[in-house]
Amino acid sequence: MRIITWNVNGVRAAMRKGFEEKLKELDADIICLQETKAQDDQVAKALKDIPDYHIYYNSAVRKGYSGTCILSRIEPNNVTPDIDMEEHDQEGRVQWASYDDFNLVNVYVPNSGSKLKRLDYRAMWDKDFANYLQRILQSEKPMILTGDLNVAHQEIDLANPKSNYNKSAGFTQVEIDGFKRLLDMGFYDQYRDLYPDKQEYTFWNQRFRARERNVGWRIDYFMISEQLKQMDPDVGILGEIYGSDHCPVVLSF
Repeated sequence: MRIITWNVNGVRAAMRKGFEEKLKELDADIICLQETKAQDDQVAKALKDIPDYHIYYNSAVRKGYSGTCILSRIEPNNVTPDIDMEEHDQEGRVQWASYDDFNLVNVYVPNSGSKLKRLDYRAMWDKDFANYLQRILQSEKPMILTGDLNVAHQEIDLANPKSNYNKSAGFTQVEIDGFKRLLDMGFYDQYRDLYPDKQEYTFWNQRFRARERNVGWRIDYFMISEQLKQMDPDVGILGEIYGSDHCPVVLSF
């Protein structure tokens, strides 16, 4: 099994950049997208010619903003959007797909914004989202959490940690503590567990030509529960694949 996560920075833009051909190359059983930046009908229209996948989308109330999507060759038993909290459920950030043998949560975690203006909201989100995940974990079914978590956990996860710590969205102590909460719940950051000294990134700021200089951040993750950890899956960062300011990440069993 191969599962891909990819913040596409606009699904319609991605289609214009050859997204359909890239999907064929990736040959994934499940693809989790973040930041679709489109309404449900627009996502459906953009992906209507993608063959062999069941497609599920969750769009923000605000047009052209946020949004998540799951494409799955395996038909899930159920796909539930949002976390059932009104203050968080306006931005299309979460999908829970329930399969026979595992649960999968696709998430686009809120960015704390320029000058950290949404950091207080982000702190509240992290706590509420963790409580939501805890309810799913109670099913005792193996679980995969994936998506753009908008946080670099350790200094190795970004190119310039000292100049960004507690100054830039994605590397404040508040966000790092939110990530640690997931680890304390029993999730494993499988990429970092496998490659403790490897420095690869999944996001590069387009405004500063950061990708050309490889000045990036690792903020896209596969977090897995203990049952799946025992299966020793691999995680790869596909930095050679373009089409967004993020690159795909693959979990393979």
